[in-house]
Amino acid sequence: MKENHTPYALLGLMTAGFHTGYEMKRMMDGSLNHFWKISYGQIYPTLKKLVEEGRADVKVTSQEGRPDKKEYIITPSGEEELRSWLMKPVEDLPVEKNELLLKLFFSRNQEKSVILHQLESYREKLYKKQHTYQSIKEMLLREECPSEDAPFWIITLDYGLATTEAAVEWCEKTKSRIDEMKEE
Repeated sequence: MKENHTPYALLGLMTAGFHTGYEMKRMMDGSLNHFWKISYGQIYPTLKKLVEEGRADVKVTSQEGRPDKKEYIITPSGEEELRSWLMKPVEDLPVEKNELLLKLFFSRNQEKSVILHQLESYREKLYKKQHTYQSIKEMLLREECPSEDAPFWIITLDYGLATTEAAVEWCEKTKSRIDEMKEE
């Protein structure tokens, strides 16, 4: 059975200064989503469970004309749990779901021009992703983000940049190979 890593992601976000479900969701959408998907529907039930388990405390503040604001703070028990998880070795390599690879796998049944178009379209999406990563990295390097976590965020961005660059290179090589194939 696979371990659910969502609690660790939320505990980590608390240590980085994100204390409301809304702040956590915004950080996920802008950053973590590039390598770790968590649905909005997972956040609040997981936060509730972390509070029940004593890994987080919740501070409720009344707001006039709006729902109460709930701020989640990691407890010493939560910090211990996060540190323990961080020390564990990574168990599995992720299995990537990639629609392009699935289509290519069965592309014997497709015209060469369509395959080349698919690869070109994919490459363009990779360029956009690369640009996004580079923009985020430049923002962090300009010290617009004074967080102590920034050097580690840059490391994850570098991984995204490297894998995206490798995928662009793979697209180019694959386009050449497809182009050289004879039409049937």
